[in-house]
Amino acid sequence: MAGSSRGTGEAWRFEAIGTRWEVVTARALGKSERAEVGRLIERFDAEWSRFRPDSTVSLLATDGGSRPAPGDAALLLDAYVELSAATAGAVNPLVGESLVRLGYDSSYSLTPGEAVAAPADWTRRLSWDDGALRLDGPGVIDVGALGKGRLVDLVLDLVIAMAPGDVVVDAGGDLAVRGEPQRVGLEHPFDPRRVVGVWEVTDAALCASGITRRAWGDGLHHVLDARTGAPVRTVAATWAVAADAMRADAVATALFFDGGPRIAFDWHVEWVRMTTDGRVEWSPGCSAELFTRPASVGS
Repeated sequence: MAGSSRGTGEAWRFEAIGTRWEVVTARALGKSERAEVGRLIERFDAEWSRFRPDSTVSLLATDGGSRPAPGDAALLLDAYVELSAATAGAVNPLVGESLVRLGYDSSYSLTPGEAVAAPADWTRRLSWDDGALRLDGPGVIDVGALGKGRLVDLVLDLVIAMAPGDVVVDAGGDLAVRGEPQRVGLEHPFDPRRVVGVWEVTDAALCASGITRRAWGDGLHHVLDARTGAPVRTVAATWAVAADAMRADAVATALFFDGGPRIAFDWHVEWVRMTTDGRVEWSPGCSAELFTRPASVGS
């Protein structure tokens, strides 16, 4: 949903967590440095991926119970509490079972069944205190609303520590920039040959989400309303710029629902979104250069 123009530097491209990464640095990362980045991504995947049977969340899925909490469990799940409140329950980390029922499961069967709502009382069923991640009974934790953004932040911090200077970390269009500004095209959700605008990102992160990525079957896609378990139908694509990629990623998800603009305002996040009927909306003071500007949306 987004593509950026790169400045000068050394680009390292690789595949991880089901997406294509590009890390651009002033000097090429050495073999040992790349291996360290790989280990960081592997650790995160081993904790949060619902697509691998040995991950922390997969081991909790069948019967629940308690497992040692990942180090960033509080950061991610506390953010989910705010997202859930802002969207009246539409964003919920126990939406994983809803995705599985629609065919977006660990084997990528893409064979849809009946939609099922995520547990509305998820904060009672899921806890993350005293160094433990606990789930009261079976359930599938999915941190997809902000997990990739969090991983981008982690990789960015590690790369900057190893190779100070201008850095871009891009994970399938969700990117963080330090140093030289990057001009990012906002890909039209229904025509990848076009963009709806350009956003210059400086010392910040831009994340995007859209219904045409990870889509299958008859109108099915990965952005679900947790209250119904059904895909969102009114918003086609979202883009958000924040100081860090985790919050940009989270707001890009929240913008599929009515409460998205409010939490974006509270978190000081700029945004753009396109509805399925072709309208483009944006936050007050948004710095994106949009090619269609019919109306802005207040906070």
